[in-house]
Amino acid sequence: MSRASNRHLIINCDDFGQSAPMNAAIMHLLEERKVSSATIMAPAPGFEEAAAWCKRRGQTNVGLHLTLTSEFDAIRWRSLTGHPSLHDESGYMHKTVEQFERQADTEAVVKELLAQHEKATAAGISLSHADNHMGSLYGTETGRTHIPQALRLCAKWKLPFRLFRKVHPADPLLAGIPGVEGIVAKASALAGVMGVAIPDYLLSHSFHIEEGEDYERFKAMMISKMYDLPEGISETYIHPAIEDARLSEEVPHWGKRVWEYRLMLDDDFAYALRDAGVNLTNYDEVRKHGKRSRVGSAFALARALMRK
Repeated sequence: MSRASNRHLIINCDDFGQSAPMNAAIMHLLEERKVSSATIMAPAPGFEEAAAWCKRRGQTNVGLHLTLTSEFDAIRWRSLTGHPSLHDESGYMHKTVEQFERQADTEAVVKELLAQHEKATAAGISLSHADNHMGSLYGTETGRTHIPQALRLCAKWKLPFRLFRKVHPADPLLAGIPGVEGIVAKASALAGVMGVAIPDYLLSHSFHIEEGEDYERFKAMMISKMYDLPEGISETYIHPAIEDARLSEEVPHWGKRVWEYRLMLDDDFAYALRDAGVNLTNYDEVRKHGKRSRVGSAFALARALMRK
């Protein structure tokens, strides 16, 4: 079967720096070139280990995982700036996106994002792009979005950002969000106006282990996505980790993280990428081809804002 030659895929490892078991998995996958890139969490407890490794290797495909939440009891962290609106009653960053959206002061959010960028660059990391932990900046829970602020900072930093222009109809999570097409049209047009490069598609899958799901079913689902990959630049994200007795007991669905690590090393998945004609790439591809005309984007944004 002939396949399109311009189907590019970024496989990004989120949560680099979260913990030692995640660092071990992500370092291994980057060393073996089984994934495209990773994004590092400046406030998290494993940041120093991950950052030192990046600097030592001169790693150029690591971005910034903008982090405003701290979801697990077993691994908590505080903001870098210490503003009270960024913390819950325990003194750590909010556990949920909804809590963050309701409580966070916008000016404090911007200062925190600036501090996280400064910490990563001061550690010697040449950042490739930026994205967002748990989607806390997107306004998915209450409608209170910080995407304009994030895009303004990415324009300042000259970094691509994880948004997407189109919703793949086969994506069960993103396609099921009410009004998602309109939301995407506004956000992607705003990125164009600000001169921020973004991918064409984002492919998601459940963070949790689904009822009846095992590794083989998970692998089959992920392989099927490779054959359904649309033309253009797509990104999917994983949270790989090695086995860890304590965290497997204390972090919900830790086993899914172990599956994701295992999948990247699985010969069946590597074969599927080749057989499906998928070009594994990184955010260099987005930087080169992910921008749109500012004037055209301004017209697209105006049209999107006028739609009901």
